[in-house]
Amino acid sequence: MSGPGPHNLDKVPNQEGYLILNDSGAVMASSGDLENDEATAAIIMKMIRLASKVNITPDNSQSFKRLSVIFDDFLYIATISSDKVYISKRKNIPKEPVMA
Repeated sequence: MSGPGPHNLDKVPNQEGYLILNDSGAVMASSGDLENDEATAAIIMKMIRLASKVNITPDNSQSFKRLSVIFDDFLYIATISSDKVYISKRKNIPKEPVMA
């Protein structure tokens, strides 16, 4: 399911793989560590659906746009745009803490 596309996800720095899902969670494109990884797609879609139900403000003026799941060695970033879910798996390169 990999292949070039207009999404430019191949150019994301420190990326180990990506998934592009439709609004029902089906894999439309994938690459790298996430090549055809339907299990990860299903788990992240469940997390997104749950996060989308949480009301942050009483007037519902804020809507869910991005989800980050951070592990010691890597992280997932999921972004919703144009009825698609873009998931990128990247190396986790922690930044040094800022000392005042």
